[in-house]
Amino acid sequence: MTKTFKTLALAGVAMLGFGATSANAATANADAKANILRQITVTKTADLDYETIVTGAAPATVQVSTAGVRTCGGGLVCTGTVTAAGFSVVGTIGQVATVSVPATVSLTSGANTMSSSLVSSNATLTLAATNSFTVGGTLSVGANQADGNYTGSFTVTVDYQ
Repeated sequence: MTKTFKTLALAGVAMLGFGATSANAATANADAKANILRQITVTKTADLDYETIVTGAAPATVQVSTAGVRTCGGGLVCTGTVTAAGFSVVGTIGQVATVSVPATVSLTSGANTMSSSLVSSNATLTLAATNSFTVGGTLSVGANQADGNYTGSFTVTVDYQ
């Protein structure tokens, strides 16, 4: 009986060995991929400049459109050549990029401030060999706004979609 049991045990082990053959294995292949995009660069080409404003007795606004056209509001006197802020963009041609501009910028002169809302000429750009966009704004000038050279800065962001 011991001999029969040993024979059966050896036969069982042999059958287990046959069940794990490569005839039961399966394989599959996969590809490895990467899409490399050129790093986006943004360069300022012009500042948003409202130029010279003579204040009035009532609050008013001065608007510089994204095309660089000024509208001088109620009671203000505006002179000088205005510019919308300008930016050039370089990236991978054919890719779409989003343009983000802050809603407002504060302009200060000493302890005095004014606020300007901002607007971009483009929300998105389909990148080509040359790309640009502009930023205009509406400056809120207080009644009898204190004189001074007011400045402020803002950051635009351009990123791939």
